[in-house]
Amino acid sequence: MNQLLLQNILSVVALSATLLKGGMDVAMPDKNIDGPFFLVNRQHAIHEAYVPEVRTVNATGMRQAMRDEAATALEEMFQAAKADKAGLSTVSGYRSYAKQATIYARKHKTAGQEVADSLVALPGTSEHQLGLAMDLAQKGGSQLSSGFGNTKAGQWVNANAYRYGFIVRYQKGQEDVTGYAFEPWHVRYVGKAYAKAIFDSGLPMESYVSAHRLEIYEFLIQQTSEVRP
Repeated sequence: MNQLLLQNILSVVALSATLLKGGMDVAMPDKNIDGPFFLVNRQHAIHEAYVPEVRTVNATGMRQAMRDEAATALEEMFQAAKADKAGLSTVSGYRSYAKQATIYARKHKTAGQEVADSLVALPGTSEHQLGLAMDLAQKGGSQLSSGFGNTKAGQWVNANAYRYGFIVRYQKGQEDVTGYAFEPWHVRYVGKAYAKAIFDSGLPMESYVSAHRLEIYEFLIQQTSEVRP
């Protein structure tokens, strides 16, 4: 038996064993918390102890932090927006579990649970804890409002963020899927390939992830059936 054939057989055996154990979830990109495509929402929470490695973003606005890969991409996006006269400001980036708990409790106290749930993530369910999200405003601004979507800066972000690896995470008309009201200011880093795919699909991240996972399952199962000794 030649070496290549042996490697193929061993790969199939290993893959089949993984599938049978239900371990494919671990291999999915949306399950890798240290990768840019990790899905977090009310159904997929982050542990209280999770703290990513972040750095300060070198961009106009409030002093905020993100993971290095996301921060570099955001800096490039800010430069491009500036060149197109659609200047941006950072408002809120990485938040710890404790910080998110404080923000949620404050909104719950002032507006009630229903409003709080539609606007603020419960602690452990915020993309900000991943270090991959940033809330934006027009250059010089700091207010987060749906009106941002009607500004030149907001329209630029909606049309161009994917070019730098970001998606506008909570789009209008997707509230029933995402669980949140329209937030044109909230961008999430997922990497350029996924950002373009999600942008082109018009789907919320939850729906795209479900479709993508199915494609991966089908592809891997196909590989096990195609390789023969």
